[in-house]
Amino acid sequence: MRQVKQLGFTIIELLIVMVAASLIMGLSFDFFWQYWQHAEKSQTDLNTFSDRLDTGDYIRFNVGSSSGLIAQNSIPDTNANTPESAGSSYWQIIHPIPETITTNSSSDQPILYFKRLSQSSDKSFIFNGAVPYEDEYIMYLSREGQLRIRSLANLSASGNALTTSCPPEQVSSSCPVDKRLMSDVSSISPRYFSRSGNLLDYTPVWDPELDAFVNGPDYPAVEVIELTISIAKKADTQTTNTTQSGTIIRVALRNN
Repeated sequence: MRQVKQLGFTIIELLIVMVAASLIMGLSFDFFWQYWQHAEKSQTDLNTFSDRLDTGDYIRFNVGSSSGLIAQNSIPDTNANTPESAGSSYWQIIHPIPETITTNSSSDQPILYFKRLSQSSDKSFIFNGAVPYEDEYIMYLSREGQLRIRSLANLSASGNALTTSCPPEQVSSSCPVDKRLMSDVSSISPRYFSRSGNLLDYTPVWDPELDAFVNGPDYPAVEVIELTISIAKKADTQTTNTTQSGTIIRVALRNN
């Protein structure tokens, strides 16, 4: 009788191939998963670095060349995030007190307010007689951990190129969104100095001679601002904040 040659794999051979293939696939998946995680982390590091540079540039130019810091806005803001009182169009009063402000998931927090001369679209300053008009700006830390700028345009300045901005939830065609400087901010620590480098602190102190609390110097005395910004960011493929960095921005007020 003619013998027929059998072709194919035995069960043992098939199991060996399946185990080897599974091992190779597992190693390949682990390699590409780690590579993807590393790429995502590198991208978040790069995004954070770009935000730090852009924020430093904005603050040094816009705050540095401002007309000075103010304790409260004088231009009404119908969308004040942290109003002086319920329904108020004025942000809460603040003073130059060195402190650390951490992101609060339940409310926005003001960092500082400043003013700048109003300008027309051709960059010319707008005057009320001999006195220039001024716009106002609110720097605040949102509950989402974003450092933002609210612009308050002086409506009395005819031809003012600035437009009053709004929080993201109130944006319309006539009210653009507040400028975002940086995301994933965990804390901001402002400090204030005189031109000679002396730390300024408005915090009331007890004066035994007067037998009363006396406030320290207020914003008119501030000539240098320092902001220490801490950032904590999680890549999409991570479960913890893999990017943790900080930046120190110090700027002298040139028009003070």
